[in-house]
Amino acid sequence: MEEGIKEEPKNAAATAEATGQANSTARVMADATFQSIGDVLKLLPTATVILYEVLTPIVTNTGDCHLANKVVTPILLAFLAFLCAFSTFTDSYVGAYGKVKYGLATPRGLLPFNDDDAVSRGRDFFSKYRLRPADFVHAAFAVAVFAAVALLADANTVACFYPALKEQQKKVVMALPVVVGAIASVIFVVFPSTRHGVGYPPAKPETSALASQ
Repeated sequence: MEEGIKEEPKNAAATAEATGQANSTARVMADATFQSIGDVLKLLPTATVILYEVLTPIVTNTGDCHLANKVVTPILLAFLAFLCAFSTFTDSYVGAYGKVKYGLATPRGLLPFNDDDAVSRGRDFFSKYRLRPADFVHAAFAVAVFAAVALLADANTVACFYPALKEQQKKVVMALPVVVGAIASVIFVVFPSTRHGVGYPPAKPETSALASQ
Protein backbone atom coordinates (compact mmCIF):
# COMPACT_ATOMS: atom_id res chain seq x y z
CA MET A 1 0.00 0.00 0.00
CA GLU A 2 2.76 2.45 0.90
CA GLU A 3 4.52 1.82 -2.42
CA GLY A 4 1.28 2.45 -4.25
CA ILE A 5 0.75 5.69 -2.36
CA LYS A 6 4.30 6.82 -3.16
CA GLU A 7 3.90 6.04 -6.87
CA GLU A 8 0.70 8.10 -7.26
CA PRO A 9 2.40 11.49 -6.66
CA LYS A 10 5.16 10.51 -9.09
CA ASN A 11 2.61 9.56 -11.76
CA ALA A 12 0.69 12.77 -11.15
CA ALA A 13 3.88 14.82 -11.42
CA ALA A 14 4.86 13.02 -14.62
CA THR A 15 1.42 13.62 -16.11
CA ALA A 16 1.51 17.31 -15.18
CA GLU A 17 4.99 17.66 -16.70
CA ALA A 18 3.90 15.93 -19.91
CA THR A 19 0.82 18.18 -20.13
CA GLY A 20 2.96 21.26 -19.59
CA GLN A 21 5.36 20.19 -22.34
CA ALA A 22 2.45 19.52 -24.70
CA ASN A 23 0.95 22.95 -24.01
CA SER A 24 4.35 24.58 -24.49
CA THR A 25 4.83 22.76 -27.81
CA ALA A 26 1.36 23.81 -28.93
CA ARG A 27 2.13 27.46 -28.12
CA VAL A 28 5.42 27.30 -30.01
CA MET A 29 3.70 25.76 -33.04
CA ALA A 30 0.99 28.41 -32.88
CA ASP A 31 3.56 31.21 -32.77
CA ALA A 32 5.52 29.65 -35.64
CA THR A 33 2.33 29.31 -37.69
CA PHE A 34 1.43 32.96 -37.17
CA GLN A 35 4.89 34.07 -38.21
CA SER A 36 4.78 31.86 -41.30
CA ILE A 37 1.42 33.25 -42.43
CA GLY A 38 2.87 36.69 -41.78
CA ASP A 39 5.76 35.86 -44.08
CA VAL A 40 3.28 34.80 -46.77
CA LEU A 41 1.41 38.09 -46.43
CA LYS A 42 4.69 39.95 -47.04
CA LEU A 43 4.40 38.81 -50.66
CA LEU A 44 1.30 41.01 -50.99
CA PRO A 45 0.94 44.81 -51.05
CA THR A 46 1.09 46.29 -47.55
CA ALA A 47 -2.03 48.44 -47.87
CA THR A 48 -4.06 45.50 -49.14
CA VAL A 49 -2.92 43.31 -46.25
CA ILE A 50 -3.86 46.02 -43.74
CA LEU A 51 -7.32 46.42 -45.25
CA TYR A 52 -7.76 42.65 -45.24
CA GLU A 53 -6.72 42.24 -41.60
CA VAL A 54 -8.89 45.13 -40.43
CA LEU A 55 -12.04 44.63 -42.51
CA THR A 56 -12.36 40.84 -42.77
CA PRO A 57 -13.29 40.25 -39.09
CA ILE A 58 -15.87 43.03 -39.40
CA VAL A 59 -17.59 41.94 -42.62
CA THR A 60 -17.58 38.26 -41.58
CA ASN A 61 -18.78 39.09 -38.07
CA THR A 62 -15.77 37.08 -36.82
CA GLY A 63 -17.08 33.98 -38.55
CA ASP A 64 -20.71 34.21 -37.37
CA CYS A 65 -22.09 35.13 -40.78
CA HIS A 66 -25.61 36.13 -41.72
CA LEU A 67 -26.96 36.68 -45.22
CA ALA A 68 -25.63 40.24 -45.41
CA ASN A 69 -22.16 39.07 -44.34
CA LYS A 70 -22.14 36.38 -47.02
CA VAL A 71 -22.96 39.02 -49.65
CA VAL A 72 -20.50 41.70 -48.55
CA THR A 73 -17.53 39.43 -47.81
CA PRO A 74 -17.06 38.11 -51.40
CA ILE A 75 -17.28 41.68 -52.71
CA LEU A 76 -14.56 42.80 -50.30
CA LEU A 77 -12.31 39.83 -51.12
CA ALA A 78 -12.76 40.39 -54.87
CA PHE A 79 -11.86 44.06 -54.46
CA LEU A 80 -8.75 43.23 -52.42
CA ALA A 81 -7.72 40.59 -54.97
CA PHE A 82 -8.01 43.25 -57.68
CA LEU A 83 -5.75 45.55 -55.66
CA CYS A 84 -3.18 42.75 -55.35
CA ALA A 85 -3.15 42.31 -59.13
CA PHE A 86 -3.19 46.05 -59.86
CA SER A 87 -0.20 46.72 -57.59
CA THR A 88 1.98 44.34 -59.59
CA PHE A 89 1.44 46.52 -62.66
CA THR A 90 2.70 49.64 -60.89
CA ASP A 91 6.25 50.83 -60.37
CA SER A 92 8.10 53.68 -58.73
CA TYR A 93 11.05 55.93 -59.41
CA VAL A 94 12.81 58.74 -57.62
CA GLY A 95 11.67 62.12 -58.91
CA ALA A 96 12.76 65.66 -58.17
CA TYR A 97 14.12 66.40 -54.71
CA GLY A 98 14.38 62.67 -53.98
CA LYS A 99 10.62 62.12 -53.77
CA VAL A 100 9.29 58.71 -54.77
CA LYS A 101 6.81 58.82 -57.65
CA TYR A 102 4.50 56.02 -58.76
CA GLY A 103 3.04 55.10 -62.11
CA LEU A 104 1.23 52.42 -64.08
CA ALA A 105 3.23 50.12 -66.34
CA THR A 106 1.96 50.11 -69.94
CA PRO A 107 3.27 48.46 -73.12
CA ARG A 108 4.99 51.75 -74.03
CA GLY A 109 6.40 52.51 -70.61
CA LEU A 110 5.47 53.92 -67.23
CA LEU A 111 2.51 56.28 -66.99
CA PRO A 112 3.14 58.50 -63.93
CA PHE A 113 0.22 59.12 -61.59
CA ASN A 114 1.34 62.58 -60.49
CA ASP A 115 4.64 64.06 -61.61
CA ASP A 116 4.88 67.56 -63.05
CA ASP A 117 8.46 66.88 -64.18
CA ALA A 118 7.54 63.74 -66.15
CA VAL A 119 7.69 65.54 -69.50
CA SER A 120 11.23 66.74 -68.91
CA ARG A 121 12.46 63.19 -68.29
CA GLY A 122 11.61 62.07 -71.80
CA ARG A 123 10.14 58.91 -73.23
CA ASP A 124 13.37 56.91 -72.98
CA PHE A 125 13.40 57.17 -69.20
CA PHE A 126 9.92 55.70 -68.80
CA SER A 127 10.29 53.09 -71.56
CA LYS A 128 12.47 50.92 -69.33
CA TYR A 129 9.45 50.43 -67.05
CA ARG A 130 7.27 49.02 -69.86
CA LEU A 131 4.93 46.11 -69.31
CA ARG A 132 6.47 42.63 -69.46
CA PRO A 133 5.06 39.07 -69.55
CA ALA A 134 6.51 38.48 -66.06
CA ASP A 135 4.14 41.13 -64.70
CA PHE A 136 1.14 38.98 -65.58
CA VAL A 137 2.73 35.97 -63.90
CA HIS A 138 3.36 37.96 -60.72
CA ALA A 139 -0.19 39.34 -60.83
CA ALA A 140 -1.66 35.85 -61.08
CA PHE A 141 0.62 34.66 -58.28
CA ALA A 142 -0.36 37.56 -56.01
CA VAL A 143 -4.07 36.86 -56.54
CA ALA A 144 -3.53 33.12 -55.93
CA VAL A 145 -1.64 33.78 -52.69
CA PHE A 146 -4.31 36.18 -51.47
CA ALA A 147 -7.09 33.74 -52.37
CA ALA A 148 -5.34 30.89 -50.55
CA VAL A 149 -4.85 32.97 -47.41
CA ALA A 150 -8.29 34.59 -47.44
CA LEU A 151 -10.36 31.55 -48.42
CA LEU A 152 -8.47 28.66 -46.82
CA ALA A 153 -6.23 29.95 -44.03
CA ASP A 154 -8.49 32.63 -42.53
CA ALA A 155 -10.55 31.20 -39.67
CA ASN A 156 -13.30 33.83 -40.06
CA THR A 157 -13.83 33.13 -43.76
CA VAL A 158 -13.79 29.38 -43.26
CA ALA A 159 -16.30 29.60 -40.39
CA CYS A 160 -18.49 31.86 -42.51
CA PHE A 161 -18.71 29.91 -45.76
CA TYR A 162 -17.72 26.31 -44.96
CA PRO A 163 -17.73 25.67 -41.21
CA ALA A 164 -17.54 21.91 -41.81
CA LEU A 165 -13.91 22.38 -42.90
CA LYS A 166 -12.88 24.18 -39.72
CA GLU A 167 -10.65 21.31 -38.59
CA GLN A 168 -8.98 21.04 -41.99
CA GLN A 169 -8.31 24.78 -41.86
CA LYS A 170 -5.67 24.23 -39.17
CA LYS A 171 -3.81 21.83 -41.47
CA VAL A 172 -4.00 24.35 -44.29
CA VAL A 173 -2.47 27.03 -42.04
CA MET A 174 0.44 24.72 -41.31
CA ALA A 175 1.00 23.63 -44.92
CA LEU A 176 0.28 26.86 -46.79
CA PRO A 177 3.53 28.73 -45.98
CA VAL A 178 5.63 25.77 -47.14
CA VAL A 179 3.70 25.39 -50.40
CA VAL A 180 3.65 29.12 -51.15
CA GLY A 181 7.33 29.44 -50.31
CA ALA A 182 8.26 26.66 -52.72
CA ILE A 183 6.14 28.10 -55.53
CA ALA A 184 7.39 31.64 -54.87
CA SER A 185 11.03 30.56 -55.08
CA VAL A 186 10.39 29.02 -58.50
CA ILE A 187 8.41 31.99 -59.82
CA PHE A 188 10.92 34.61 -58.71
CA VAL A 189 13.78 32.64 -60.26
CA VAL A 190 12.05 31.94 -63.58
CA PHE A 191 10.24 35.30 -63.73
CA PRO A 192 12.37 37.81 -61.78
CA SER A 193 10.87 41.21 -61.08
CA THR A 194 12.57 44.48 -60.22
CA ARG A 195 9.40 46.50 -59.77
CA HIS A 196 8.72 48.60 -56.67
CA GLY A 197 5.01 49.13 -57.03
CA VAL A 198 2.35 50.59 -54.77
CA GLY A 199 2.35 48.76 -51.45
CA TYR A 200 5.88 47.41 -51.89
CA PRO A 201 9.25 48.87 -50.82
CA PRO A 202 9.80 52.00 -52.95
CA ALA A 203 12.58 52.54 -55.42
CA LYS A 204 15.92 53.83 -54.17
CA PRO A 205 17.72 56.79 -55.72
CA GLU A 206 20.49 55.93 -58.11
CA THR A 207 24.09 56.57 -57.06
CA SER A 208 24.60 59.07 -59.87
CA ALA A 209 21.51 61.00 -58.78
CA LEU A 210 22.76 61.19 -55.21
CA ALA A 211 26.17 62.39 -56.33
CA SER A 212 24.69 65.18 -58.40
CA GLN A 213 22.63 66.57 -55.53
